[in-house]
Amino acid sequence: MITEYQKRFNSSKFGFRLGMTAIFLVSLLLRFWGLSRFNTLVFDEVYYAQFANNYLTKTPFFNAHPPLSQYIIAVGIWIGSHLPFGQDTVNDLAGSTLSTWSYRWMNALTGAFIPMVCGAIIYQLTSRRTYTLLATLLIATDGFFLVESRYALNNIYIVIFGLLGQLLFILALKSQKRKQWLMLVGSGIGLGASVAVKWNGLGFILGLFILLILAWIFKFVNNYNQNLSPIPSRQSPLENLTELSILKLALSLIVIPILFYFIAWIPHLQISPEPGLWELQTTILNYHKTLGSGPDIHPYCAPWYTWPLTLRPLAYFYTKIDRLTELDPSVPPPNFTPVIYDVHAMGNPPLWWFSVLAIILTIWVLWERMMTWVKIKNNRSILPTTSVHAYTHFPPKIELWLLLYLLVNWLANWTPWITVTRCVFLYHYMSAFVFAALILAWWVDRWLQSNLFHLRLIGATTVSLILLGFVFWMPIFLGLPLSPEQWQIRMWFPSWI
Repeated sequence: MITEYQKRFNSSKFGFRLGMTAIFLVSLLLRFWGLSRFNTLVFDEVYYAQFANNYLTKTPFFNAHPPLSQYIIAVGIWIGSHLPFGQDTVNDLAGSTLSTWSYRWMNALTGAFIPMVCGAIIYQLTSRRTYTLLATLLIATDGFFLVESRYALNNIYIVIFGLLGQLLFILALKSQKRKQWLMLVGSGIGLGASVAVKWNGLGFILGLFILLILAWIFKFVNNYNQNLSPIPSRQSPLENLTELSILKLALSLIVIPILFYFIAWIPHLQISPEPGLWELQTTILNYHKTLGSGPDIHPYCAPWYTWPLTLRPLAYFYTKIDRLTELDPSVPPPNFTPVIYDVHAMGNPPLWWFSVLAIILTIWVLWERMMTWVKIKNNRSILPTTSVHAYTHFPPKIELWLLLYLLVNWLANWTPWITVTRCVFLYHYMSAFVFAALILAWWVDRWLQSNLFHLRLIGATTVSLILLGFVFWMPIFLGLPLSPEQWQIRMWFPSWI
């Protein structure tokens, strides 16, 4: 049952647009506020800011990842260096005299759009405004995405290109003829761009392939049962997966991504022609295979199974200042001593922990639905005739198709890391986490819609704790000054330090 409040909100385009706009503007503000803070290269900016500058100065170098994100950062540097603002803090750590703002602003802008793209995917799959708004809000309140968006790093580009590729693929499933072809071409470019940032962008393509296989299995099983009622008129766009031709699938999921990936290397090879394209791929693969793992390789190595609970975050920047410390001019002088500036790349703990619970609930729901489907298929007499139709198709509801889409993509972007032997980090979970948060948003939306008070209370409490967590840990997301006591109360576990 949908509450009257839910009905009113769903009918209010103005309220929906106002909420989405507010989330975007706040996301944009948090990413740009104090963007020049810490006039240095933070964490892997020592690679990506320098590599981006190398492309501008035509300096040959070896790149252990595909180059697309560094091209984008380089464009940001070029534009930022010609603007009349953002020039207050400069350094030459990347090989040229650059302002910190110039090599960070493009990431900040891109990161602010990630919650909006997530919301667009949910809206195209469900047409539900409350769920879309909640999904957008939860992604916008994650600390890891906020931190990654404020520095010249590359992980947000994997996510946004992968999500854009999937969004365009979903739009293609809802389109016909020429528009469908255009959407599929755009999807292939987006998916290829994700892989051209890092190879783990392949997870977004893998997720679509798994969904395609499942769609054909469901269609075969449902068609095998000759006495089924007609399929409901309100379907998920994902049910149209079986309507795409082999040519369209090959074009969008294989041919265009591969072409885009190799084309993306052309500017790099013009500057660094050796090793050649094919040898370069082998060199990169061998580099990652021989990198090693464990604290001896890097103190923040985190096994894949620790990621969902954000057990081992990363300190991207840490400094402790007292009266004798020479201050960075980009850092506001403290009015007390000592003071700690810490940028901690970690998820918003309530958001990440509740997302794990939501995934467990979702797996249980899908399993229960499948078992019910098997029982009804074998013995329809246990349900009234009017109920048979609802249970004989699996998945029989648009909501279950949605949950399959989210769960499959979560698994496709996470479980391949089980086989990786090199040192891995919490940021490798970002692509999977997006779908975990969207699963949580689905549950919260259901709870808030319920006529049962205790479920609405659970939904409201969940959102409140996530918002409180975002505010509580925001100083270490943004690198704001904290006393040692204030910093310590935010380090709940020894593994966080």
